[in-house]
Amino acid sequence: MTDDVAAARAAAEEKSVFSHAPVDPDATAAYGDHPDQVIDFHAPRAQAGPGGPAPVVAVLHGGAWRAPYDRRHISPFADFLARRGFAVASVEYRRGGADDALAGRWPDTFDDVAAALDALPALVRRLLPQADPRRTVLTGHSAGGHLALWGAARHVLPADSPWYSGSSATLRGVVALAPIADFSVADKLDVCGGAARQFLGGDEHFAERLPCADPALLLPTGIATTVVQGRTDLMVPQQVAESYADAAAKAGEVVGVTLLEDVGHFPLIDPAADACAVVAEEIAQLAW
Repeated sequence: MTDDVAAARAAAEEKSVFSHAPVDPDATAAYGDHPDQVIDFHAPRAQAGPGGPAPVVAVLHGGAWRAPYDRRHISPFADFLARRGFAVASVEYRRGGADDALAGRWPDTFDDVAAALDALPALVRRLLPQADPRRTVLTGHSAGGHLALWGAARHVLPADSPWYSGSSATLRGVVALAPIADFSVADKLDVCGGAARQFLGGDEHFAERLPCADPALLLPTGIATTVVQGRTDLMVPQQVAESYADAAAKAGEVVGVTLLEDVGHFPLIDPAADACAVVAEEIAQLAW
């Protein structure tokens, strides 16, 4: 495939995913005082799996941790999962400033994800009584895939870390979609315009903050983990996912990697794409 053809395909995939109208949630709840500290809840629209309460899928959206990209763009994907029988919690979090070039906020983005995941079980019990928060799968796309992997690894952080969580008992697994899963490799490839380095505070802080922020350095987790990756992804190339899986293997852990042929970055969260159904099946394998 020529570069021009690959670029045209990637542009068409991006246009398709952003062509869907946002889907309003059934409920929204705050987990903090900041306007971005909220979670949207989508109730299951169907009965799926072996019956009983629905599993919970906690969704973390992507967008290079930058302000213009919020949870609204992933709401059609959340609705898609709800129609597959999952209870869905779509997490918002603080991102970069108004300047599109800024990626993430240190330490606010991590503060928010940790707080949201800690608050999630009680919020699910209150707002989605048909769901079972003891069966939760984390998923996230791109930068959100990073946050999902990181959120599942909080028990690996030092005990004195403000984000440390001593237990992951309610977490059934993680399905990371084209995740920025290895910051060192992503930085070398200049993924999303150097977003990983920006997120950690630039050259001054990158190496210092890497050990508590990079999922590839927070292994093994002991949590079932699958990475779904398009082979023709130009935004977060396949090498990033493979490097994370290699790091897991060196740590004595097996991470499943599902590579999809002729699939780029956005079909993984596009309800109109076949790849989205593959993602739902990977989630179901862990949830049920």
